[in-house]
Amino acid sequence: MNLTRGTFAATALAGTILAALGLVTATAALVTLQTSYTTATARQAMEPTYRDGEPVPIERIDGAAVRRGDVVLYKVSNRYGGLPVLQRVIGLGGDHIVFADGSLTVNGKTAREPYVKQADAGQSTPDLDVTVPPGRMFLLGDNRENSNDSRYFLSDSSGTVPTAAVQGRALASGTTPVMLGLAVVLGVLCTVGGGICVLVGRRTRPAWASPGPATFV
Repeated sequence: MNLTRGTFAATALAGTILAALGLVTATAALVTLQTSYTTATARQAMEPTYRDGEPVPIERIDGAAVRRGDVVLYKVSNRYGGLPVLQRVIGLGGDHIVFADGSLTVNGKTAREPYVKQADAGQSTPDLDVTVPPGRMFLLGDNRENSNDSRYFLSDSSGTVPTAAVQGRALASGTTPVMLGLAVVLGVLCTVGGGICVLVGRRTRPAWASPGPATFV
């Protein structure tokens, strides 16, 4: 009888530990997922890197973490109706950007851009000569023929936008957010499973293990 009671007590204890671990795992993963990652919908301006309508996993970062070549999600109130957009960072504060004769140079070096949609890539781009002010960035879409980017706002701070407008950076893959999502599901399952173990351990008693009625002599 004592062994049986001990077994049920151990089940309840194990269930409590499992539920607690599951709750901590699910909560931590969910908080990380919501605070560190999001998604954005790509448009034609970012073809062929992303298809029109494709969901793009985004890592939330601030402007200080932006690097040249990053695809960033940013929002400014005076462009695109205040909606966030995805574009590629071509230059940061102090960079000298020149587009002439169909060629893009950054700080005097021809930019290597394997991501650009090649068909008519340079035909719609006006010649430009821009030095990016400090704390700002110059952005272009990968589909140069169909991207309303920094080239068309040259009268506004040479087309640049503040790095503080950045909301996040596109991830190369969605592996990390997916793993966090799975951790949330696993944590919930562990919490439920642990709760069931607690109920079994505390409430289930076989009839033969119950103490009989007291007798008095």
